[in-house]
Amino acid sequence: MRTILKKASIMLFALLIASCGGKTKKATTEATEEAKVATLEIEKPQLTFGFIKLTDMAPLAIAKEKGFFEEEGLFVSVEAQSNWKNILDRVIDGQLDGSHMLAGQPIAAGAGFGRQAELVTPFSMDLNGNGITVSNDVWSKMKVNVPKGADGKPVHPIKADALKPVISEYKNSGKAFKMGMVFPVSTHNYEIRYWLAAAGIHPGMYTKDNVQGQIDAEVLLSVTPPPQMPATLEAGTIYGYCVGEPWNQQAVFKGIGVPVVTNYDIWKNNPEKVFVMTKQFVEENPNTAIAVTKALIRAGKWLDEPSNRAEAVKILSMSQYVGADEAVLANSMTGTFEFEKGDKRSMPDFNVFYKYNATYPFYSDGTWFLTQMRRWGQIPEAKPVEWYAKTIKDIYRPDIWEKAAKLLVAEGHIPAADIPVTDGYKPATTDFIDGTKFDAKDPIGYINSFSIGNKD
Repeated sequence: MRTILKKASIMLFALLIASCGGKTKKATTEATEEAKVATLEIEKPQLTFGFIKLTDMAPLAIAKEKGFFEEEGLFVSVEAQSNWKNILDRVIDGQLDGSHMLAGQPIAAGAGFGRQAELVTPFSMDLNGNGITVSNDVWSKMKVNVPKGADGKPVHPIKADALKPVISEYKNSGKAFKMGMVFPVSTHNYEIRYWLAAAGIHPGMYTKDNVQGQIDAEVLLSVTPPPQMPATLEAGTIYGYCVGEPWNQQAVFKGIGVPVVTNYDIWKNNPEKVFVMTKQFVEENPNTAIAVTKALIRAGKWLDEPSNRAEAVKILSMSQYVGADEAVLANSMTGTFEFEKGDKRSMPDFNVFYKYNATYPFYSDGTWFLTQMRRWGQIPEAKPVEWYAKTIKDIYRPDIWEKAAKLLVAEGHIPAADIPVTDGYKPATTDFIDGTKFDAKDPIGYINSFSIGNKD
């Protein structure tokens, strides 16, 4: 049966090419080479993937539950892990074949911060999906600094300017202002730093000898695993945090905190998690890597059909996946986001899994993380502009994604128009909360444009 399916995919691919007409011999040869990929056997069909209990692990759960992995000849176990360091170590050590991972993790592993390894990402798991939540006490003090709309509700996005006097009040009473994020190279760390620094609040620097990132800090940021965020906030150990869903909505649900801003507002349609394998695994199992990517792309597409979100919430609520209440998951997964209790707003793009080329691993997305690592001192020395491009091209692998996507087009699973025509870099953008322009082809100019942080 599997052989018949593969032969069918070859015929479908050949028909697709023939229907275009007028193609050069070279294009036909390239198409034939792509079709050959479908005839190759999967090198490693039994796979184990890891994840952290967050909404954005959804492509893994859906690829498994909807049978997309099996249709690729893959038999996958998907296992929850305790924390991000554990995930990184287990992938590097070969205990996991791949994993849901923070975008910054494979980048840091190849750029000189933390444990070093050759990791690659052929698939971006989602856009947006994070928020910054503060305790009820902090919110009551922030709220007076936030403008109100005609409806009497706070005007969004809420900038950290509203938090600045609260931090000063804590400092004057002899208390350090503490906030949590999930990992030193997490999007959350860079997002909360960006949000704070945009308001002139120093979030602290890293040095070669000080990896806490709290030098000159006005806000002390520390690591807390995502599922523990609400309990840590409730205990008063931290006064706020940046985390992915469902842990901001859990604070609302429990009545212990208020989300004040989402990362959609900090950087519109920003990249979030990625799927990561070792370079060695991809080199030894190239067809397996393509097959995995195919299944995940299909899962992303399925997830972005609005009619599928309710079913996705049900699947994610299962104990082996996120394990949160359906009501909490639905607060963000079904196109809304609740800020202050009862202040539920339409946010159709809070969780994006396929639209806007969400699954494509753009070099520009990875470059942004490198600029933040340099800005805050995780990369302690200045690097030439060429280093940024070379480093990210060793880690982000759109070539694998493109092979997978072309096969999906040939099989009729996605339209050809969903494959971006790109050199791997998105156009320059000002879609940030402070309007600063980011051009991934000028990373040094971008780093130097900020008043807080390293200068090169």
